[in-house]
Amino acid sequence: MLRRVVFNQKGGVGKSTITVNLAAVAAAAGKRVLVVDLDPQGNSTHYLMGVSGEQLEPNLAGFFEQVLNFSLYAKGPAEFIHATGLDNLFLMPSHPAIAEQQSKLESRYKIYKLRETLAELTGQFDEVYIDTPPALNFFTLSALIAATGCLIPFDCDTFSRDALLGLLARVEEIRQDHNADLQIEGIVVNQFQPRASLPQRLVQELEAQHLPVLQTRLSSSVKVRESHERSLPLVALDPRHKLAQEFVALYAELASADQAAYIAE
Repeated sequence: MLRRVVFNQKGGVGKSTITVNLAAVAAAAGKRVLVVDLDPQGNSTHYLMGVSGEQLEPNLAGFFEQVLNFSLYAKGPAEFIHATGLDNLFLMPSHPAIAEQQSKLESRYKIYKLRETLAELTGQFDEVYIDTPPALNFFTLSALIAATGCLIPFDCDTFSRDALLGLLARVEEIRQDHNADLQIEGIVVNQFQPRASLPQRLVQELEAQHLPVLQTRLSSSVKVRESHERSLPLVALDPRHKLAQEFVALYAELASADQAAYIAE
């Protein structure tokens, strides 16, 4: 089962948008897909369901409360999963209360619980997409330990570039110390404006440093705002739109790389 985390410590780089749209493309391709929203802000939850995690029961706050208060009658992971309005696409919704649970989960050494939980769901899903907070905290570390692949959004900003090398090094450290199966699948260039000189120069600099920049570029588009407002991933809202097609191309690029890696093994 593919388990893909979308992670960057910088906010506003499009983590939730990339998570939801790649998951939707995978579901449209016939894969059975689960989105796990580990961000207390719950952007992926609202994007997929049109409501916040506070309006969805059960949710991850209930799941983590159960983890903290062990019970012989605990609900299984599948009971925290909601169907979305799209075929093959499911969600473990976030809740603002998980931010308050973080310190308790850390103190109780529950950092491997997500990996164990997803292992229990093996066979029920083909692919899992994990959205994370814009910080390297308990939830993000849990996701990186649980994942097999990591995507890093890059929004063509100078501050993003300066932080990127440190972020890549941190993910590699986590791979070596906690999760040998974790691979950095690539840097996703997001909100790309091909006619602007700064984005082109920044991407060229990353490529010159031989960083794993994916070939597919995601355009900057106001269609994303409409997609958020209507709680419909782009592939469902307007599959012929340029950005929707770019998400399809990104998914195909990742799938091709995964297949090549499998053959190489």
